Amino acid sequence: MQYYIGIDLGTSSVKSLLMREDGEIIDTAQEGYDIIKPDQQYAQQDMNLLCRAAERTIQAILKKHPGTRDNIRGVGYSGQMHGLVMIDKDGNLIRDAIIWADQRSGEEIRDIYSVIPEEEYKKVVLNSLSTGFLISSLMWVKKHEPEVYAKIFKVMLPKDYLRYKMCGELGTDMSDASSAVIFDTKNRQWAWEFIDRLGLEREFFVPCHEAYEIAGEVTAGCEKNTGLWEGTKLVYGGGDSLMQGIGNGIISPGTLSANIGTSSQLSCALPEPLYDSRYRTNTFCHVREDRWMLMGANLSGGVALKWLMRNVLDMQSYDEMTALAEKVPAGSRDLLFLPYLSGERTPYNDPDAKGIYLGLTLKHARAEMIRSTMEGIIFGLRNSLEIFQDMGIEFQRIFASGGGARGHLFRQIQADMFGKEIYTSVGKEQACVGAAITAAVGTGGYASYEEACGCVVRLSEDVVIPDAENQKIYEERYAVYKELYPRNKDLFGCRNHCEGL
Repeated sequence: MQYYIGIDLGTSSVKSLLMREDGEIIDTAQEGYDIIKPDQQYAQQDMNLLCRAAERTIQAILKKHPGTRDNIRGVGYSGQMHGLVMIDKDGNLIRDAIIWADQRSGEEIRDIYSVIPEEEYKKVVLNSLSTGFLISSLMWVKKHEPEVYAKIFKVMLPKDYLRYKMCGELGTDMSDASSAVIFDTKNRQWAWEFIDRLGLEREFFVPCHEAYEIAGEVTAGCEKNTGLWEGTKLVYGGGDSLMQGIGNGIISPGTLSANIGTSSQLSCALPEPLYDSRYRTNTFCHVREDRWMLMGANLSGGVALKWLMRNVLDMQSYDEMTALAEKVPAGSRDLLFLPYLSGERTPYNDPDAKGIYLGLTLKHARAEMIRSTMEGIIFGLRNSLEIFQDMGIEFQRIFASGGGARGHLFRQIQADMFGKEIYTSVGKEQACVGAAITAAVGTGGYASYEEACGCVVRLSEDVVIPDAENQKIYEERYAVYKELYPRNKDLFGCRNHCEGL
C-alpha cells in the first residue's frame, strides 16, 4: 500500500496529512503561528519559523505511524497565496515575508500603473493589482528598502520556500505564479515585458511548472528534520484555494467551492481563462495545462470570528460562539456586519475599507454579534456569486470547505444566502487532501486528477437544504448590506484628514 503526504502552509497554521492511496486519511498534525504586524497596515511572517513548524508536523505523523515511512511515494503542497519571499545568493531569507494580508503598497500600485497603463496591465495578467500581491510588495521593497532589494537573488511564494528547504530546488507552480500578478495568465508564463518595463531583474523570478510536476527529492537534511526518507519525490503543489477545490473533487466546471479559512473565497475550475470585465474577481492558472480558476476573494473570513472571540468577547472557543449564535434567528435581529477588517478585494479592491456593525441597540448581546459576523462573512461570498452568475458561470452544486464546512449553522447560512444545497466531502483538511492528490497524480499513483478525485474524494450524506423563510430575510438584509460600502466609502479613508482636528 502506497501513501502520500499533503502539506498546507496556511496563514495561521500549517497542517500535514498522511493519506493512503485509496483516500483513507491515516492522520493529521497541525501547528499554529501568528502574523507579525509591526504597523497596522503590515502583515509579515518569518518563513523559517513556518518551515520548522511544518517539519514538526511531518515528524509527528511519522513518529505515530512508523510503518508507513517506507511506502510514502510523494509529498504535495498547498499554500497561502500572493506573498513575497526573498532569498539571497546563499539561499538565506533576507527579511520576513510580506504576505497576502499586507496593505502597505497602495502607492506602488499607482506607480506600476503609471509605467504600464492599467488596462494594458490587466489584459495580460487578467487581474487587478492589490496590496499584498508579490509584485506590489516587491516594488515597495525596491522603493523603501533598497538595501534589502540589492541582496535579492530569487523571489518566490511562501509554500515554494518550504519546498526549497526540503529539496534544495527553486521553482513555483502556475497557480501561485499567476497569483503574483506579474504573469501572463493566458499563456502561463511570467510577464517578461512588464518585468522589463518596471525595471526588475528577470533573474529574480524562478521557473514555473504545473502543480503535479516533480520538483525534486527530499534531501539528507530534510530527512533528519522530518523523518521522510531521502529521495522521496516532491511535487510543486499549488495555491490553497485551488487545493481546497481539488480536495473536494472539483477539477471540472459545474461546481463551486465556498471556502472559509483565515480569508474566504468562492471559486470554480474553468477550461479557459475567463475573467470579469471589471476585474472584481481573480483569474489564475489551475493545477494543469487546460484549467484556470475564477475566484472571488474576501480578506476577512474566519479571522473576523477570531478577532471577535479574542479581542471583543473574550471567549474561549468557536463551538461556544456557535452555540450562542444558533439561538438567534436569521438576520441577527437586524444587526448587520460588514467584514472589511483588513480592507477588501472582491468586489471593491479597497485596502482602506473598514468593518461596520450596523443597527446596534441595547437589545443586542454577544449572540447577535456572533451570528451577524457569520452572516457578514457569507454576504461577502454572495457578492462573488452574483458576479459569477452575471458572467454566465453555470453550476449544479456548491461545496463548503474550511471552517465554513464544519458547523451546521455556517452551512445553513450559506444554503439560505446562496439559495442552493450545500455539499461537503467526508473528512476535513481538503487543502491537504488536494495536495496529497496532486502528489499522487505527479508520482504516477493515478493517471489523472479525475481518476484520483473519483477514487479519493467521498461526498458526505449531510446535505444542507435552503430554508425558504430565511431566504426571504437574507434577500432583504443583503440589499442593505450592499449599501454599506458605497455609502461609507468616503469615510473609510478620512484618518489622514481628521488627524489634525
